[in-house]
Amino acid sequence: MNTRTLASRKARQSLAFGIIRLAMLMVVGALGGIILLLVVQGIGAINWTFLTDVPRDSMTKGGIFPAIVGTIYLTLGALLTALPLGLASAVYLSEYATQGRLLGLVRLGIQNLAGVPSVVFGLFGLALFVVHFHMGVSLAAGSLTLGLLILPTVIGASEEALRAVPAMFREASLSLGATRWQTIRKVVLPAAMPGILTGSILGIGRAAGETAPIMFTAATFYTLQLPSSPWQEVMALPYHIYVLATAGTHIDQTRPLQFGTVLVLITLVLGMSLTAILIRSRLRKSKKW
Repeated sequence: MNTRTLASRKARQSLAFGIIRLAMLMVVGALGGIILLLVVQGIGAINWTFLTDVPRDSMTKGGIFPAIVGTIYLTLGALLTALPLGLASAVYLSEYATQGRLLGLVRLGIQNLAGVPSVVFGLFGLALFVVHFHMGVSLAAGSLTLGLLILPTVIGASEEALRAVPAMFREASLSLGATRWQTIRKVVLPAAMPGILTGSILGIGRAAGETAPIMFTAATFYTLQLPSSPWQEVMALPYHIYVLATAGTHIDQTRPLQFGTVLVLITLVLGMSLTAILIRSRLRKSKKW
């Protein structure tokens, strides 16, 4: 290889890396700009009363405590719905299902479900849980709908994590006399748990920030009571933001509250995601292979 060819390749490589760095800086800059805007516009509205009180005076005063609690309940309910179903489906697809065209179609269907607009899941939840199963607009209906919404993400991430576990782990366990289920439960699942938690982290972010599914199945415009049973409707931060921005009677007066609520929602999602990330990191450190 002559010097000119080598210099040309290095120049193309430098150009490619420069474009990648520029793209990264643009993305980080856009994200930083959005966060900065939210902080500047919303930090003035955040105080102890805003975080612990209920909305008052047509939502122009008071706080968003019922919406915070409702969002946490809905997100946890969605995870409790999606994680067992998604993990069981991933175990079957990865460990038991026969590889072939049918399995490929099943995986294609799961991937397509991950791209379905959230409003479609909302209408499906309305028809199935609210109307057919007579749950009404409630925490249970909203949690089940959000659980179905994030289910494809959980299945995909869990299956990839299970398939990433080296085959020698399974072979060693089976050679020692363990059954197939014992191998999966005591060897494969613990080794794949960090990757499974990655899917849960993605699901947390999507479940907490969706408006359309809970608009039809769980969220209410205004309530002073915290949910005491799964059959009650709840306030939620995404729907509360939508109401403040579009359906309020004093939109200009509530503008700082809108940005403050968005800032709280982002902080809440980041907090839940950070907790899951810390758990995942601890599991990775304790199970190096």
